[in-house]
Amino acid sequence: MATIRPKERDALLQSMRAGVVPRVGQRLVQVGRAKEVAALLQEIERVADGGSAFRLVIGEYGSGKTFFLNLIRSIALEKKLVTANADLNPDRRLHSTGGQARSLYAELMKNLSTRTKPDGGALPAVVERFVSEAAQEARRSGAKTENVIHQRLENLKEMVNGYDFADVVEAYWRGHETDNEQLKSDAVRWLRAEFSTKSDARKSLGVRTIIDDANGYDMLKLTARFVRLAGFSGLMVCFDELVNLYKLAHTQSRNGNYEQILRILNDSLQGNSVGLGILLGGTPEFLMDTRRGLYSYAALASRLTENRFAKDGLVDFSGPVLRLSNLTKEEFYLLLEKLRYVFAYGDPKKFLVPDEALPAFMGHCSKRIGDAYFRTPRNTITAFVHLLSVLEQNSSAKWTDLLDAMELRKDDEGGMTTEAGGASGNDGAVSDDDNLASFKL
Repeated sequence: MATIRPKERDALLQSMRAGVVPRVGQRLVQVGRAKEVAALLQEIERVADGGSAFRLVIGEYGSGKTFFLNLIRSIALEKKLVTANADLNPDRRLHSTGGQARSLYAELMKNLSTRTKPDGGALPAVVERFVSEAAQEARRSGAKTENVIHQRLENLKEMVNGYDFADVVEAYWRGHETDNEQLKSDAVRWLRAEFSTKSDARKSLGVRTIIDDANGYDMLKLTARFVRLAGFSGLMVCFDELVNLYKLAHTQSRNGNYEQILRILNDSLQGNSVGLGILLGGTPEFLMDTRRGLYSYAALASRLTENRFAKDGLVDFSGPVLRLSNLTKEEFYLLLEKLRYVFAYGDPKKFLVPDEALPAFMGHCSKRIGDAYFRTPRNTITAFVHLLSVLEQNSSAKWTDLLDAMELRKDDEGGMTTEAGGASGNDGAVSDDDNLASFKL
């Protein structure tokens, strides 16, 4: 294996230590999920062919949903798709009347990424590429660039808000040709949903509409077609933390968001969203709760029902719901190996713990929280990084002493014993959250 750059190594470990998904170096710690990745690779290819995709990625807290979504985004970028991602929160929703939907769209456009700009902020580059492609075509055909741009954008005008979208792109080209940076900036601001009033948009760009709560999804469909005109394969959009919709106390607001999800799903199934893929990350409760989850909305419940024949170890990855499978113990062992490798900058001579430390650490975790340690790996990964950090900064420390100290500390606190089946409390029940907290180093 190749050595790891310090910058990439430190960024990856800082994220893992904090229990958040790293933005770089994901390939260094990716294990398992091969069938799920293969299934979504097919969706990426479908989007690249001008089709559409919709998937709900369902997993428990800490099971790796966000990591998985980011992995799919990185694959989509390699397949020459444009990607956008955003987390839902109380101020960002799929549907609203108070600006939350517009805020979500603005976040997506801020995070718009291409292969050459993977960290977001790629919207101006996409528009610039469209203009450049049109200029090259005009030179080849001997036509005027203005006519080529107008002809390319003609297909967008049949869609909702397509006329104004095309006018804004043409305004960007005029700014490009006349070196009018203000006009170019105003065009990008409009595309980013940064105009708050129609009067300001009309004064700056001559258009009568703005991107608001009511038309955010329509603008996503327009953007998907536009990026294809700019020479990309399509648009892949990832929404995470959908559980925030489940937490909405107001039934009407919650149902309004679920209705928007139904619209997105219907458009995808019917092929109405060209070159657009939508991935939604959520928890099992968000999907299956019949009182507040997606299953509480009858139309969604019927469309998202899972294959009843996929039981007893059989799987079906072709439906709209993709459940993240649990990591096996073998895969988790491989993950610990990769973390050890990253910590050593890719040099086996710098390993902080020997091979026998990995199964010992897994046994330590198993005694604390049972088999759940590899099903929701976030806290266990954090603990292992903490262990390696202590060893790195204290050359005299031994990994065996650290694990033994944790065993004794837990027993002194009256927690779970080191014997299999031992437990604390009156009824012998210990929550996973309590156990997760108990072994952090």
